[in-house]
Amino acid sequence: MTPQELKNSILQLAIQGKLVEQRPEEGTAEELYQQIQAEKQRLIKAGTIKKEKPLPEITEDEKAFDIPESWKWVQLGDIYKLLMGQSPDGESVSESTLGIEFHQGKVFFGEDYLQKSNQTTNKPTKIAEPYSVLLCVRAPVGIVNITEREICIGRGLCAVSTYTDMDAKYVLYALRSYKTDFIKKATGTTFVAITGEVVRSQVVPLPPLAEQKRIVAKIEELLPYIDRYEKAWNKLEDFNKRFPNDMQKSILQMAIQGKLVDQRPEEGTGEELYRQIQAEKQRLIKEGKIKKEKPLPEIAEEEKPFDIPDSWKWVHFCDVLDVRDGTHDTPKYVLKGVPLVTSKNLVNGTIDFETTKLISMEDAAEINKRSAVDEGDILFAMIGTIGNPVLVNKDREFCIKNMALFKAIDQSLIDTEYFLLFLQNEQYNMKKKASGGVQAFVSLKFLRTYVFPLPPLAEQKRIVAKLEEILPLCEKLKK
Repeated sequence: MTPQELKNSILQLAIQGKLVEQRPEEGTAEELYQQIQAEKQRLIKAGTIKKEKPLPEITEDEKAFDIPESWKWVQLGDIYKLLMGQSPDGESVSESTLGIEFHQGKVFFGEDYLQKSNQTTNKPTKIAEPYSVLLCVRAPVGIVNITEREICIGRGLCAVSTYTDMDAKYVLYALRSYKTDFIKKATGTTFVAITGEVVRSQVVPLPPLAEQKRIVAKIEELLPYIDRYEKAWNKLEDFNKRFPNDMQKSILQMAIQGKLVDQRPEEGTGEELYRQIQAEKQRLIKEGKIKKEKPLPEIAEEEKPFDIPDSWKWVHFCDVLDVRDGTHDTPKYVLKGVPLVTSKNLVNGTIDFETTKLISMEDAAEINKRSAVDEGDILFAMIGTIGNPVLVNKDREFCIKNMALFKAIDQSLIDTEYFLLFLQNEQYNMKKKASGGVQAFVSLKFLRTYVFPLPPLAEQKRIVAKLEEILPLCEKLKK
């Protein structure tokens, strides 16, 4: 149950006579009703208020629930003074401190009492007296507040005040419970509204005066507990929203630290796999398929962000992958040609070709001399929104600009899906280390020298399989 649902439930109990007990010595609502009618007649004779057309009898269908025998079903216009707002001349409204405070709608509604408006009028029309309850009668309909001071009200508000010493706070709480009723009765197209007649004829239960005061006291006794519940509920909601993402990050972190699956001696070591990859690199260098790079220094202990199993090995990206980037130039765009994929086109693990611009076949061929994308490669945004790695499932020709391109030295020696999962986890740390001011970026050197925990190949595959089993559960939790 949400905090608002709990508040609504308490208000509903209050107006049904179920929040406090009934006491015979407090009299009946019929007696209070007769006192109100006598006061109304006195004010009519004195010319203070106008005589109104009698309201129709309340039908049994209008009585929404059972009430105690000491209560009475009435209509708002029978027991309260109702003042429909009327906006003053626009020229009389300003932000001056002169004149009377002017309110049009719920803009300055606080939790209970009205906040000060930034507008006043020197030609007030309808004035709500202090401790009037304010009901929004134009969109949004049904929201209720109370004013401790005299104000001018516009057409968006109706002021509800009492004829006797009835508790204004009871009126506030009672009307809040009728918000749904007012909304259902609202009409209009551009904006919805309820008329004065709708407010006047709204059927409500009337308790004896002393019981009204006890209801208010009980509600205000409960409100601090509801506030505490709301804080706890909000914390829980925030936790529930964050939990799937936090759990997903935690699982990925366990995976790249060697804590998700067991290590098996028969699968060999990361060192052995590293040497196989180095042998393949040397073969490709001799054949001129990849360039020979300057040797990197040994990875220092302080560069290793966490402990890994003994059978794993810390390596640089460029030790086990061919790390390139796309063009940095801006070719001429054409109406028909080859898509040029940039970081903006990497969305939720896929390439959004709907938003790509096109370049000529000739420019595409030139870019692909050094940055050709193949099936199983991984794309990674280097500028702006850093990360968003995509494992390429190539169903068309395209070129890349301002993004990293990771190619396996040999796809039979490294599981690119495992490396993709590493990038998905590590992209958050990379963003923290990014350079640049207005537009963050990571350099190709930064990526080539980035350290990476290398497990044996068979273990990589088992990690991927376990993650494919677990991560969909995180997605279900998000929904």
